[in-house]
Formats: sequence, structure tokens, C-alpha cells
Amino acid sequence: MKKVGILGGTFDPPHYGHLLIANEVLSVLQLDEIRFMPNQEPPHKKKTQSVDNHDRINMLNLAIEGNSAFKIETIELDRTGPSYTIDTIKILNSRDSDDQFYFIIGADMIEYLPKWNKIDELIKLVKFVGVERPNYNHLTEYPIQYVDVPAVDVSSSMIRERLENGRTIRYLLPDSVIRYIEEKQLYGTK
Repeated sequence: MKKVGILGGTFDPPHYGHLLIANEVLSVLQLDEIRFMPNQEPPHKKKTQSVDNHDRINMLNLAIEGNSAFKIETIELDRTGPSYTIDTIKILNSRDSDDQFYFIIGADMIEYLPKWNKIDELIKLVKFVGVERPNYNHLTEYPIQYVDVPAVDVSSSMIRERLENGRTIRYLLPDSVIRYIEEKQLYGTK
């Protein structure tokens, strides 16, 4: 049985925080691979309108190149409408029935778990892995395996805001992703 971590997000853009979380969980839990899963329409937050799915996939490919254990899972982009985790996990379990899935969430999502769609059913279908994020409470009644990850307080929204204000994003995401953003003039870059 292959042990597969799933790291969902908008990846708008992908940054070193995403890569650090994925690598730590991969290593600590001795998983076989991590799949980065871009959301189509996350139910809890708005996706930016300026970057399409094609660009997000291209940026993710650039971000993960060189790590053979990192893959991209497009299952949520292949569907329309809100991306509910319960639906995604059911499809993954059916499609890849020999794999054990570990759904990676940050402390911001751990606090939000009671509001997740069909959470009581979902916790029976997938193992949750929680990683800490600054300024969030990670206590919950749900069964979560925790992995300590070095704190990196970087977010996609912070990167977009920096770009809008003409500030540097160097060392926040891979240089290949920065070049892509500049070449495609994403997030208001010129």
C-alpha cells in the first residue's frame, strides 16, 4: 500500500511554505509521495480572478521540479463547483484503492474542521495530518496526527500583496516561479 500525502490549496502562487510543509510531512511520516492538489473553488475562501488554473499548474510544476516524491493532483480542477474534501477523498479512494491517503491541513483549517462538509464521515475515510501555523489553535476533538514544521510565516495572499505594492518576493518562493510570474505579468507585475 502506497502512503500518499495530499496538500490542497489555491497555490496562488505556490511558495516555500507549501514546499516546506510537504517535505516535512513526507519525511516525518515516511510517505511515498506528496500530491499538491489545487482547489477549483475552495468553499471557505475566494480564489483570485487574475490567475487561471493553467498558470497555477505551471507554477506548481516549476515549484516542485527536482523532487521526484512531489506530484500534482488535478482531481479538483477536473470538476466544477465547490471543492468539498469529502467528494474528493471518495473519488481518490475509489480511483486509487490501494493507496492510503493523508490529508495535510494547517492549524487555520484545524480550527475550522467542525464546519467542514460531512466531517464525521470524512474522518473515517482519510487520515488527517495537522501542521502548526503561527497564531492558530490546533486543539480539536478530531483524530489528527501532528507534524512539527519549522514556522515560516509566508502566505500566497502576502506574496500577491507585495507584488501589488512593488515589493520584493525574493526568497519567498522559488526563482523559477518568480520568473514565471514576471514573464506572464501575473498579479499586476510588469
